Amino acid sequence: MGIISEVKCARCDRKYSGVRSRCPYCGARRIGRGKFSEEGDNSKGKMLIGVLIMSVLVVATGVLLFTTPAQGDGDNTNINATQTPSIPDEEANSKTTTSIDVPPSAPPTISTPTSPALPPEPEIRTVEIRYSGNLRTEFTVRIDEKVPLTVWYDPPGAEGEILWSTSNRSFFDVVATDLEGRRATVTGVGVGTGTLTVSVGGVTAECTVRVRAPR
Repeated sequence: MGIISEVKCARCDRKYSGVRSRCPYCGARRIGRGKFSEEGDNSKGKMLIGVLIMSVLVVATGVLLFTTPAQGDGDNTNINATQTPSIPDEEANSKTTTSIDVPPSAPPTISTPTSPALPPEPEIRTVEIRYSGNLRTEFTVRIDEKVPLTVWYDPPGAEGEILWSTSNRSFFDVVATDLEGRRATVTGVGVGTGTLTVSVGGVTAECTVRVRAPR
């Protein structure tokens, strides 16, 4: 027997659920409990029992949800109990604490890249005045005559400013004929004797120049 009883339509004599107010087959309105109902029908009592059963199920479900301990909480409790064991007061007092002085760490040293050391430039040791590739310490020139000269120095790879000079321009003059000054020309000006000097990086060489009258 179901919880909800059935009634019989007064018009079409068909049975339908007692919760309906009209017959689903002919549409006639139900009057009171209808023309027919099952014997021993107690719809109110059955509905009350159903409500009680549903209430009990809801309460039981809520109790289970709130009383079941969370797995994560249990784990945390075990971990905390393991990591922080209790120490008796006497044992704790008997332990001595030793302090260790740690020297402050020195700041890191930043090394800057250094360019490789260049070899020192060779120093000039010897300077010579040459004519046609031969060393000249003296020579004779006529007035208005031009004599081409060159300078040689050792070591050849050394560098230095080359300067030509004359002791007396009234006797002869000297002019460099290239940009570096390695070549020069001596020109006779007047009768007399003077000194020709060439300097390379502070190292000098001298040559005596005699000027004669033209033939």
